[in-house]
Order: sequence, then structure tokens, then C-alpha cells
Amino acid sequence: MSEIPAKATESEDPSNSGRARAAGDLSDARASHGTPASDGTSASPVPARSAAADARDDRDARDDGAARHDRDARSARDPRDPDATGFGSEEPRPGEPLWQSKPPGSIYDYIKVASFSIGPDGLVDQWSLRAEQVFGIPAARAVGMDPIEAFIDPDLRAQGQRKMAEILDGREWTGVVPFRVPDDSDEGGRGKDGLAEVYVMPTRTEEGEKAAVCIVVDVRTLRRMETDLAASQAIFGQSPFGFLLIDTDLRVRRANQRFASLFGGTPDDHRGRGVHDYLARPEAERVAATLRRVLESGDSITDMHVTGFLPGSDERRHWSVNLYRVHSGSGRPIGIAWLGIDITARRAAAREAAAARRNLALLNDAGARIGNSLDLETTARELLDVVVPGFCDLATVDLYQGLLAGDETPPGLADGSAELRRVAFSSAVSDAPFVGGGGEVAVGAVHHYPFNSPCADALRTARVQHVPGEDGGLVQSTLAVPMVAHDTVVGLAQFARTKGSEPFGDRDRELAVELAARAAVCIDNARLYRREHERALILQRSLLPPGDPVAAGLDIACRYLPGNSSADRHSEVGGDWFDVIELPGHRTALVVGDVMGRGLRAAVAMGELRSAVRTLALLDLEPAEVLSALDEIARGLGAPGGVQQATRAARRPREADLSEVYLATCVYAVYDSVTRRCTFANAGHLPPVLVEPGEDALMLDVPPGMPLGVGGEPFEEVEVELPEGALLALYTDGLVESRDHPLDEGLQAFVGALTDPTRPLEDVCDHVLTTLDTHHGEDDIALLMARVQGLPADSVGDWTLPREPRSVGRAREFARTRLQSWDLEALVDTTELLVSELVTNALRYGEGEIRLRLLLDRTLVCEVWDSGLVQPRRRRARDTDEGGRGLQLVGLLSAAWGSRRTPRGKTVWFELPLPDGETTLTDPAEALLSLF
Repeated sequence: MSEIPAKATESEDPSNSGRARAAGDLSDARASHGTPASDGTSASPVPARSAAADARDDRDARDDGAARHDRDARSARDPRDPDATGFGSEEPRPGEPLWQSKPPGSIYDYIKVASFSIGPDGLVDQWSLRAEQVFGIPAARAVGMDPIEAFIDPDLRAQGQRKMAEILDGREWTGVVPFRVPDDSDEGGRGKDGLAEVYVMPTRTEEGEKAAVCIVVDVRTLRRMETDLAASQAIFGQSPFGFLLIDTDLRVRRANQRFASLFGGTPDDHRGRGVHDYLARPEAERVAATLRRVLESGDSITDMHVTGFLPGSDERRHWSVNLYRVHSGSGRPIGIAWLGIDITARRAAAREAAAARRNLALLNDAGARIGNSLDLETTARELLDVVVPGFCDLATVDLYQGLLAGDETPPGLADGSAELRRVAFSSAVSDAPFVGGGGEVAVGAVHHYPFNSPCADALRTARVQHVPGEDGGLVQSTLAVPMVAHDTVVGLAQFARTKGSEPFGDRDRELAVELAARAAVCIDNARLYRREHERALILQRSLLPPGDPVAAGLDIACRYLPGNSSADRHSEVGGDWFDVIELPGHRTALVVGDVMGRGLRAAVAMGELRSAVRTLALLDLEPAEVLSALDEIARGLGAPGGVQQATRAARRPREADLSEVYLATCVYAVYDSVTRRCTFANAGHLPPVLVEPGEDALMLDVPPGMPLGVGGEPFEEVEVELPEGALLALYTDGLVESRDHPLDEGLQAFVGALTDPTRPLEDVCDHVLTTLDTHHGEDDIALLMARVQGLPADSVGDWTLPREPRSVGRAREFARTRLQSWDLEALVDTTELLVSELVTNALRYGEGEIRLRLLLDRTLVCEVWDSGLVQPRRRRARDTDEGGRGLQLVGLLSAAWGSRRTPRGKTVWFELPLPDGETTLTDPAEALLSLF
């Protein structure tokens, strides 16, 4: 059971000393609660007060209350008054009312204070509105209630009755009383519990009877206020951030120590200051507008950035400020709370992080965009595309002229004054020219830097040089960065920023060096590739026919485009080739082939196959036999032991073979200008295209066969008679196939482009290359076109001789007569002698009828045919031999001679040059004497 803590007091000053003692009793009551005294009264008795003293105390209490209400009224009347905000006080104005109906802006907004009076009978006779709010009981119900019976716990009612008797006996009393509010709706009869500090003042009624006035304060509210006040003091005073309380006039009313330590003085020195006392005018106006907006709208501001300077410092500081409106207990705005955090270091770190991220992004971008092309100029432009405008405003790249010309080591590295070529320029400032190092230099121009210039010093020392801008110029500063790859300076990159931009720092210098180094490595790789590419092209072109091919009975035109015509990439050389080979009897072999693969390997394989084709063609083999021999050679290219090893490997069971495989396609055609017949054999190549006069172009049906290098399959031949004026086209797949155009589409386009075969062949070739997509650069393109122009009938002499001795004389007579008709008297003696030798050999060693044929074109060709299969063999005759010198004589007097197999025997031939005034013919007599 708890005793009602109580303390009897003197009634000399109930409004002041009694309150002080009551506050002390609050802590005593907490300590003594639940420990009743032996007599149920206070520990020290106090004499009873007189009625006069009671009346004086009541008067004093009324005066104090009136003064307090006067201040409250002023606060309510003028909300902009300092008293209204709780930050100041003001004397009352004359003639103004002291009371007002609005809630006062004072401590009573926060604590619950109620009053009621007790009549002489110990029952409630007056019940205030605040009492209704505190206890939750309306006045109509409370008046007439016994407060002890209604609010005191039954266990404490006896003590409460004794205290009530003492109070009605005229004694003043202050104490903390636990109470409960009766609740009729509670089935148990208990309502909510509370704890109140009660100040009881004895009074008298008009009849002179003793009564009492009770002032009740909710102790729990006081305790919460005490805790809140201590917490707010700790937060405000101990906060590591700048804390301000700003009133409605935007003046500082309170500052904490942290704020004062930054801006100087003590916290009290900052009272009454405004934002203009701390910030520059533009920033102060912005912050003041924000404060007014917060005060009017009540919306909080989070992380508002404020920039300014601390007293005595030129360093710009940055703060993050949070603002929110502060209200009184009645909900009326009384000011703004300012919480500021210095974020200068954080901003600097953020800038550093942003710069690092920017640099990393530039490096990533450079890695993705620089070096995609193996072209020097393109790589330089890719570097400038990365740095402008992300890193600088203007930029140039100069490369050594010797490096661009293909020199192994650029000249002039010792002094940095060698010739350079400006290969790239970029500007983000309205195409402003880049002026530096002695004047404006156009892209593509060759120049050099003076020996004492910063740019020459950068090239000489391979170190970055900082070049300040000229007065009155556009450029603020320039970084001259040498481009170093593999310890070799290949050029100079210049990065410039215009005035008004952020100057270059150490981090920018490091980034510039890294970007230039990456570009330099790519440029050096492009240089090496260009060198290898040019060498491969030289090799490849050296293996192709030099100049314009010439053939008997054919008008020839050809085109070869290496696979490097693409604008954005340089392909490696390929293995495409073509050839025009003159054969005996004014025949011509036309060859077009394509080695699969690219690079030097393909070019070398192409050269070997081309050489093999020419060798096999000189043996005068049939087209199918030529391709079969080429197939063996192609298989031998990829085998360590050559052709024989490849042949043996082909006969063994298939096993894992680590040797390289060379595959190629080839079409081989032999054209006879006398008969205008052409024999084709194909090894996996695209079909030839024929355009006859007045007809549409068509693809010849030549069996494709297997590619060279596969082996195991024979090749078929197809013979086609070509009309006079017909156009024959041989080509590689690069002409009709690309990544964007499939093969069928390309073939149809090629056939459609051959619409007018009567045009000059050179024009036809140009028209085909212009019409088709030949600039893709994905593969080499070889195009060989021939217009049929057979030998005229009067340029051919053909005779059949019986197998008898007199045929030798008749052959000489036929030859003399035909040469005279051709106005070739200078060749009569030599021709008669050689024809006599060949016909004699045919009679002695050959079989069947003898055929003599003379062919006149660019040279004179004589052929002797017979049915024998034994080929003549030239040998050196001894001095004692009577014969065996005929073929030696043929070799001495003719420009060329030989023999070939035919379907019905063999043909022995020789060739004589036509007299043109420059060619000296061998005297037959001298040739005969030289044999002995």
C-alpha cells in the first residue's frame, strides 16, 4: 500500500516558495512512495495559517496569474513578436487587453495544468475545463463528487481523508498523488491510472467557511518534458554538425558550439545575424529564398548544397544543409532548424572519383575504338574521336613521314626535327584551326618542328611537354605527347584545351600518355602490317602476268583487285591469280585460279601453282592432264615429303594428319586460233561466261570437278567452238560473292552486266567492276576477258603430203610459194631448209601421212604432223656421225621449236620471227658450218 506523499508547508508565499518546495517534494515522493509514516502525516508539522495570510496569498497568486496572462496575450496578438516565438519578451502596450481566447504560446502549451475547488463539505464544487481534459470527466459529473472516493485508490483513501481534514482545517499542502480515473464502461470498475502533482491552497467561502483550491499538474508530462529538454540540449550542444535555430525574421536565435568554432566567436555572438553575414550575395539570396519557402510551406529541404568561405580563408567550402520548420506546442510556426554538414572533402573526393571514372571510361572507350583498323591514318582518327571532346577541345596527330613511306626506322629521332605528316585533326570548337609549333598545318601536309620547340623536345626526349597558349589566342594550354611504341617514337599527339576549360593536371598528363601509347602501339602494328601487306602484294603481283597479255587470235583484257579496297579495314593478300600462256601453233592457254585462304601462305601457294601451270602448259598437255598434275602438286604442298609423300599418304588409311592442306580452284582453257575451238577443264571453279554476238550471256556447262589438293577424282574436258567476235570471261569468286551479296545474286548480276560484247574490252571490264559490288575488300578479284579473233584463212597454209621421198621437195615448194605470197622472201631460205629437215624426219621415223601447216600471225609457225607416237629427241652428233644434226640445225635457225602429242600422233614445229628491220636472222650457211 502506498501512502499519499505529502508535505505541510508554511503559507507565507504559496505562489513561489510553495512551488519550489513542491518541486523538491517531487523527488521525495518518488523515493518515499510506498513507505507511509507512522501517523499518516508529514514528517515536520507546520503551524496553521491565519485567514488574513490566506487572503494575501490568494491576492498575490491572482496578480502573478494576471501578469502571466498579459504576456501570453501579447504573444498571441503578434506572432512576429519575439515573445511569440519564445525567443524574447516585451512590455505590454497600454490599452491592450490582457486576455485572449487562443491557446497561449508558453510552457502551458506543453504541460497539462488543471484546477478545481473543494467546498467546506469536502466535495468538488468547481471543475475547470482543463480538469475535464486531464481527468476526462465533465464538470456536470465531477461537481459534487468526493475527490478522495472518486480518484484515490481504496487502499489510500483513509490517508486521503485525514489529509482532506487537515486541508479543510486551513493547512496548505503539496504532494505527488497517484490517481485513477473512474470509467463506467470498465467492468472491473478501474479506469486509467495517472500521477499528478497537487498544490492545495486553503480558502474561505463568502460565509467564512473553510474550503480549498487545488492546482493539478500531470507529472508524467513534466517528466517527458524534462527528458526531452535534456535530449534537445545534448543534441544541440554536442552535435558535430553546425546547428542553427532561425526565427521568422530569418535571424539566428541560437547557434551551437560547432557552428561557432567554424565561423568564429561564441554561440551568443551569432544571435541576430542573417545569411548575408555568412554568404556572398547571390548565394545568400538563394538561401534566404529557400528559408522563406520552408517557413511558408512547411516542406523540409534535404541536402541543399551551399557554397561559401570561412572567415580568414580563401578556400571555397561546400556544405550540405537540411532545413525544416519548427513549431510551438500549439502547432504555430516559430522558426526554422538549420543542420549543416561540411562536405568540402567529400566533394573533392567525389570530383576525384568522377575524374577517375571519366579517365577509366576514356581508356575503356579507347580500347574499344582504337585499333579496329590496320590503317595508320584511320587509327590516328580513332584516337581523336576518343579524346575530342571528352578529354580536350582540339587535337592533332603527326606521324613521321619516313614511317608512312615504309622505312624500318623513322629518321631524325636524335633531334626530333625530322619531317612529319599531319594525318588527323579534330576540333570541338566550330572547326577552329589548331595553331601550334610554328603555325597552322593542314591535314596531309608534311612539316617539321624547330629544334628548340617544345614539340621537337617531346619527340627528342619521349617526354610530355606542356605548351602554354599564346596571349589573345583561343588555346589555353597544350600537351605535346610523344607516341611511343616498343621504345620507338612514331609520332606526336597534341591535346589542347581552350580558354575557359579546366587546365590540364597531373592526372590528365598521365591519361594523355596512356592514350597516346595505346594509339602508338596500334599505329606501329598497322605500320608492320602495312609493310608485310605491301611485301605480300609485291610478291603476289610479281607472280601475275606483267603488263597486258598478248595472245594469237584473242583480244585480252584483265583486272586484278587485291582484297584491300575496303575503307575501314585492310585485308591480307589472297591467292587469286590468272595467266595467259602462249602455246605452240598459235594456241593460247587461259588460266584463272584461287587458293583458299589468305596471307603470305596463300600467296606462296599461288606462286607455286602458277609456276607449275606454266611448266605443264609448255609440255603441251591436255587441259584435264594439266589439272590432274596440278592436283598432285597441290597435295604435295602440304606434305613434308612433297608430291611423292602426299601420293603415298593418299594410299594409306585416313589418319590424323598435322600437315597443312592446300586447296585451290582452277579453270584451264586452251584456245586454238585456227579452228576457234576452246577446250575447258574445271577443278571446282566458277563456270566461264560466254557472250556470243547478238545473244545473251550464258554460263558454260563445264563439269566443276573437285578442287585441287583433294585428289582421287579425274577431271573432264569440254570443247566449245567460239564464233568470231564472241566474248569469254573467266573470274574468281571475289567478283560475284560478298558478305552482303550471295553467290547466286552475284552471278546473275555479272551475267546481266555483259550486255554489249562489241564494246572495247577495257570498257567492258570497267563497266563490270563499276556495276558489281567490287569495293567490299573481303577477297581478291581476278577478271580475265578475251574476245575471239580467229586467224584469217589467208594466214593459214595447210597441205597433206604422201609418204614418199619426193614429198620433201614438194614441201619446200609449198612453203616457198606461200611465203612469197605473204611477202616474206627473207624467210624463204631458212624456212625451206627447216621444212626439209622436219619432213625428212617424218619420212624416216614417222608413220602415216604427213601434214604440213604454215601459220602467220605475230610470228611464223611451221608444223609437220604424222601418225607416229615417238617424240623426236635432240642429241649432240659426234664428228664422225653422218647424221643426227637435223634437230640441232632447227634449234640454231629457229626462235623456238618442239613437239607435242596429238590425238592421232605427234606434231613437230618451229617458230621464226617476222622480219621487222630490227631482228637479225641467222644465216643458214653459217649455221651449217657451226655444226662442224
